Amino acid sequence: MYLKYIPSWVQKIFKSFVWKIPRTSKEVDIYITFDDGPHPQITPWVLEQLENYNAKATFFCIGKNVVEYPDIYNQIIEKGHIVGNHTHNHLRGRKTKADSYIADILQAQKFIDSKLFRPPYGSINSLQTKKLHQLGFKIILWNIIPGDWDSKVSPEKCLENIILNIVPGSIIVLHDSVKARENMEYVLPKILEYGQKNKWNFKVLT
Repeated sequence: MYLKYIPSWVQKIFKSFVWKIPRTSKEVDIYITFDDGPHPQITPWVLEQLENYNAKATFFCIGKNVVEYPDIYNQIIEKGHIVGNHTHNHLRGRKTKADSYIADILQAQKFIDSKLFRPPYGSINSLQTKKLHQLGFKIILWNIIPGDWDSKVSPEKCLENIILNIVPGSIIVLHDSVKARENMEYVLPKILEYGQKNKWNFKVLT
């Protein structure tokens, strides 16, 4: 089970995480993020779609995938997007001892030059959070997770989950992965087109 939209009361309780970006002007800034890449076919397609709409995004990469596909990783950076750390082996924090979890993140950091971190599955405990903050990491979660990887969610429903819940400063989670490919490839161009019509700015996290 997962919440497709994170209510504000949850965001207020867990203040040590970044859930969305505060609005600072009348303009609407939206932050699309991608987890689990890079992938040799899917990530280049994502980069092409973003370029078509002059949009930027943040890619939370798995360290072992960066090692396997360094050229794709470099393409992300060369296109002006931002990368973040998503562990080296896609570990579930609450099922991993803190020392092992931190070591895996630091292993990924050897290949991913970023202090932005997103825990796989959103799973992380208080001790792991504390240690990451001490190391200077900013933990990025989301306020919209439409379920592009979920086989029970149709592409149309996935798009609806975004459109109905999006607000200025929203951080949206999509995945440049095989499991999410069908839904993500339906959603991404449509949300970019919708955003362009509504004069949204698709920005990177910093």
